[in-house]
Amino acid sequence: MTGPAATGPGRAAAGSPVWTCPRCHGRSSPTPWRSPAALAPLIERLDREVRTRARADPRVQVLTALPGVGPFTALVMLAEIGDITRFASARKLASWAGLTPTVRGSDLTVRHGHISKQGSAWLRWVLNQAAQTARRSPEFAAAYAAITRRRGTKIATTAIARKLLTRACHLLAAAQAAQEPATTAPPAPR
Repeated sequence: MTGPAATGPGRAAAGSPVWTCPRCHGRSSPTPWRSPAALAPLIERLDREVRTRARADPRVQVLTALPGVGPFTALVMLAEIGDITRFASARKLASWAGLTPTVRGSDLTVRHGHISKQGSAWLRWVLNQAAQTARRSPEFAAAYAAITRRRGTKIATTAIARKLLTRACHLLAAAQAAQEPATTAPPAPR
C-alpha cells in the first residue's frame, strides 16, 4: 500500500496527524501516537515528580555526591538495592547486582569470564550510565585509563560501575549508621 494510511474520515477530518506504525504494515496504529511536542507536558510532570521524591529522601543527597550520579540514578539505585543492611559487604552487593565476573575453576586452574548479570538489570544500566560520566572525573580517571589499556573500554566502564556501587554501599552504610545512634540512644545510667 502506498500513500497515507487508511484512517476513518473522523480522524482525518479532526485534523489529527496521521502516523503509520511500522509494525502494522502501513495501517494506522491502534494507539494514538503523539509527537514529541505533545509529550513535553507529561515529561515535565514526571521530572517534577522525580525532583520532589529526590528532595524528600536524604539518602539521595548522599548518593548524588558520587560523580555521574544524579537524582534519577540515585532513586533507581535506592529502589533496586532496598535496605543496605541486607548485604554484609560491598562485594556481596556487587555480586548481587551482577557486576562481578563469573569464575570457573578446577584444582589449580581458575578462569574468570564475563560479568554474571545476576540481579537487577535496571541497577546495572543506571550504574553503567553513571560510569560513562564518572570515568572522566579525577577520582576514577586514572583507574579507567589503566583498565582501558589492559582490557578495553567496555570492561573498564563496567569496572568503574562496580567502583561506583562499592562507594555507594559504603556511603549508604555510613549514613545509616550515623542515623541509628540518634534514634536508638542507650538508656541513661541510674
